[in-house]
Amino acid sequence: MKAKVKWVENASFLGESGSGHAVLMDGPPENGGKNLGPRPMEMLLLGAGGCTAFDVVHILKKGRQAISDCSVEIDAERSGEDPKVFTKIHFHFVVKGKELNPVQVERAISLSAEKYCSASIMLGKTAAITHDFEIMGD
Repeated sequence: MKAKVKWVENASFLGESGSGHAVLMDGPPENGGKNLGPRPMEMLLLGAGGCTAFDVVHILKKGRQAISDCSVEIDAERSGEDPKVFTKIHFHFVVKGKELNPVQVERAISLSAEKYCSASIMLGKTAAITHDFEIMGD
């Protein structure tokens, strides 16, 4: 896997993925940015959320669950000292579908957290990661 990050100006950087996609990252005005895009550490959280949500949807579909929507609300805390690594991350899954089995939803989330989501497993080396979920019917 390859990626490239190029400085644009001030605190703005353009990230280009090996698959040909680009995203602008920017810092807050107090650090010279113009607030034109997410911060790099926010991108890290978004990546972990996308990784685990992908797993959960895939596992539930494979288990023939009638899932129609999945979102992950992420709440994280960082260390107050440099390096300001994540120290706590909580993933709250909101899964929607018809007659979803709570045992299968919990299993899908656990499999992602313990086996499949390389992003959250890697972040778990410095942060205490927790998760919960709620199921909403169609």
